[in-house]
Amino acid sequence: MKKILNDPFSYVDEMLEGLCAAHPEFYAQPEPRVIARAGGATQGKVGIVTGGGSGHLPIFTGYVGKGLLDAAAIGDVFASPSVEQMAAAMRRANGGAGVLRLYGNYGGDVMNFDMAGEMLEMEDIASSTVLLADDIVSAPPEEAAKRRGVAGMVYAFKCAGAKAEEKADLAEVTRVAQKTADACRSIGMALTPCTVPQAGKPTFEIGEDEMEMGMGIHGEPGIWRDKLKPADAITDEMIDRLLADMPLGKGARISLLVNSLGATPPEELYIMYRRAKARLEDKGVTIVMPLVGRYATSMEMTGATVTWCHLDDELEALLKAPAACAFWQV
Repeated sequence: MKKILNDPFSYVDEMLEGLCAAHPEFYAQPEPRVIARAGGATQGKVGIVTGGGSGHLPIFTGYVGKGLLDAAAIGDVFASPSVEQMAAAMRRANGGAGVLRLYGNYGGDVMNFDMAGEMLEMEDIASSTVLLADDIVSAPPEEAAKRRGVAGMVYAFKCAGAKAEEKADLAEVTRVAQKTADACRSIGMALTPCTVPQAGKPTFEIGEDEMEMGMGIHGEPGIWRDKLKPADAITDEMIDRLLADMPLGKGARISLLVNSLGATPPEELYIMYRRAKARLEDKGVTIVMPLVGRYATSMEMTGATVTWCHLDDELEALLKAPAACAFWQV
């Protein structure tokens, strides 16, 4: 294992310390494994909280900021935060208007956040939940509720965060978050594994000349593994599979995210984006506010995800509303 670290068991805590030290205008760490907005909760505004394992920056902690999230609970690499950490994040985000729990559809996170919500109810803090389940490979359309949440979280954080800044009530912020989640679809592919520091070995093995289509962000099995294909062929298949799951007709408006899973350089993402854009514009689809870069990673995995969010006037306006964190400025 080659990593720039001290003790593997201090990896997450030292990362969070460095994050807050580098960006004190955005992030504060009021207690261990909890990141909150610098300056604390905004009174009268719905608080939005997320949580999950480390190893995916900017998700989860990175999107704490104005127009985005209010707090995040962070676990070890690829491991769920504890119930207590999630409850603490919710308390830090509470400005008296309730708290939305907005996170990915993973079993440990769901169980712990549900328990944290029950704890907060006993403290008279109202909360609601929206789960991201945008990874089309992880379950068929008829079982969409079982799908994993991946880079679609970026869009949900942004649109729900913008609605919360308008001082909308908890029901309205929850509605927008769910509407955004329902409008997102994602698919990924990987060329290499990554290494969890505490494990000290790669999460899976794959040949030097191979790729896997549909692999999840923790190394969950994909659709097929075969020889590496050219960029256009890879992108075409990803777009075709997304279109099969969510058809887009002439006049549709989307935001398109071509995302690095960690080690894939921007140059290769732009090669993919140019092909995806051409394919979609051939169908009469308009791309609004495209995103290309590292928005949801998996440590040093080489690979990419393609996500789109199908926009209407409401979601487009919320997507374009001001927001600021260390990793994304609108």
